[in-house]
Amino acid sequence: MSLTGFAFYLFAFFTVASGFLVISARNPVHSVLWLILAFFSAAGLFVLMGAEFLAMLLVIVYVGAVAVLFLFVVMMLDINFVELRQGFLQYLPVGALIGLILLGELLTLGAAWQFGDLVTQNAAAPTPDVSDVENTVALGQLLYTDYIFIFQTAGLTLLVAMVGAIVLTLRHRPGVKRQSIAAQVARRSTEAYTMVEAGVGEGVDPAATLMKTPGSKRGRT
Repeated sequence: MSLTGFAFYLFAFFTVASGFLVISARNPVHSVLWLILAFFSAAGLFVLMGAEFLAMLLVIVYVGAVAVLFLFVVMMLDINFVELRQGFLQYLPVGALIGLILLGELLTLGAAWQFGDLVTQNAAAPTPDVSDVENTVALGQLLYTDYIFIFQTAGLTLLVAMVGAIVLTLRHRPGVKRQSIAAQVARRSTEAYTMVEAGVGEGVDPAATLMKTPGSKRGRT
């Protein structure tokens, strides 16, 4: 076995094993750490295939930003693992049923799917030589020339999902203050702060509203 083949099987083993440990680990922090290992292993596979640009994107974007953000959020959350496991076991039959329905729909869609002529032509196009076209240039030509409509459709889908998440979480709750742009724009300077004079040696009332503006002294209202 050559060195390249050994490296491929090594990275592939770590990718599959770490991916399995992501969903089987009981501690969410451990799951995120195994996910980071899976990303690094997948980046190694990209390097072996000659796609070093995708490997760097995977490490910088997913490991450096997304996975680390997941790790910080999980470590800061106060998760009750006992209650989490009870809820998981309670809804396991319903989740398994929904998963089987989705799997059947995906298999049916995959069996009945037919690519268009343009997609078939692009898929059958020869791969450009690495010595002639760099990976970044080839990736840009593929996304923004051959599959521009599919790429833009995926971007619009993500935009709709982002807007939908904002709309679902934008709720009016009693007792929760909300930002009013119109009130902020209409507010005058006399309503924004109060000019006060504090004597030397006098204390400051903690219940008072302290404001510090250019040219004014710090004191109590």
